[in-house]
Amino acid sequence: MLGLNKKDSGLLFIVIILTMLAPFILNPFPESSAMAQFNAGYPDLMQRLVIFGIFAIGFNILFGLTGYLSFGHAAFLGVGSYAGVWMIKLLTLNIIPAIVASIIVAGLFSVLVGWISLRRSGIYFSILTLAFAQMSYALAYSVLTPITGGETGLQPKLGDPRILDAALAPGVTPRANLFGVFMNDSYVLRVGDWAFNFNTGYYIAAILMVVAFYLSIRIFRSPFGLMLRAVKSNQQRLNYTGVQSRPYTLAAFVISGMYAGLAGGLLVAMDTQAGAERMFWTASGEVVLMTILGGAGTLIGPVLGAGFIKYFENIVSKINENILEVWFSFMPDALGDFFVAILYPFIGKGWHLTLGIIFMLVVIFLPGGLMEGGQRIANLFKRKSNNDGATGNAQTSPAE
Repeated sequence: MLGLNKKDSGLLFIVIILTMLAPFILNPFPESSAMAQFNAGYPDLMQRLVIFGIFAIGFNILFGLTGYLSFGHAAFLGVGSYAGVWMIKLLTLNIIPAIVASIIVAGLFSVLVGWISLRRSGIYFSILTLAFAQMSYALAYSVLTPITGGETGLQPKLGDPRILDAALAPGVTPRANLFGVFMNDSYVLRVGDWAFNFNTGYYIAAILMVVAFYLSIRIFRSPFGLMLRAVKSNQQRLNYTGVQSRPYTLAAFVISGMYAGLAGGLLVAMDTQAGAERMFWTASGEVVLMTILGGAGTLIGPVLGAGFIKYFENIVSKINENILEVWFSFMPDALGDFFVAILYPFIGKGWHLTLGIIFMLVVIFLPGGLMEGGQRIANLFKRKSNNDGATGNAQTSPAE
């Protein structure tokens, strides 16, 4: 199917099903529960889940295949966001030109950064990319304020030219859309006590994530992908064979940067604003965590890592002391207060501590990320099935 083998086609089909059903599968709590307040930001959470999934897929093409660890990939996310906002301000509220511009501008910027940074490898490459990201952040925050909006950010205004929209709908309140379908239109499907929130913006971003995932499969399975794996395996030996590895690594860097630009353009399509904070080093560190947590070098691992971190961030960060007291209300007061006191530092504003502990445990016990954990569980079931089959055959075999 679509040039994929049976295994990859099955993986793509699973991703499509899970992505389309995610707003229903991951809906946090029923309206009647004490934690129904979490559902307020649920549509925004789902959008960010798939958008950062795209970001992580692109980063995995660079880090997972070549082994080059970039600490500055958020620069391309930010550049793509700014390009998208300017298309919305100058051209049209339709998100297609914004997304195309985001990909192109981020790709051009990644050519410049990659051409310089890839002259070094290892930690020196990582530091160079981090330096570029921090310089980009500093420029966006101060020197380039007329272009980026500085600390207040950049967003569409009523008086923007929008030359393609001016003749059609002058003076319309700026709302991003796709041929008239507004990105932030939300819908609620009620099933008993459950209220499933989703919007059009999520499914548009989800379709693009599925396309991005399909392209990543083709890259992984292509001769180009094999060359990138050779670079990761032993770049020096590859150079000794007469093959120049830099064009391949630069191409991987640019492709990865364009994925980040697409994610930046989709962020703009969702909330029509861009700020310098998207270029900060913490945003680059986040995509590194997503990729390693899910499983670097695997196809679906970065998507799982992005979904886990964003979902975890939205849920655990909103748990407060009152909710903990409701959870442990069935216990005697003294025992319930004890558990609340123990868990309170790890939730709410302390959710980073919990995430750090989980990440540490994964790195120590599951170096291959969540995908390795899934494979271990699958192997246990296979081993049990094989043992059961061998036992059954032994019992039914004729006596010698």
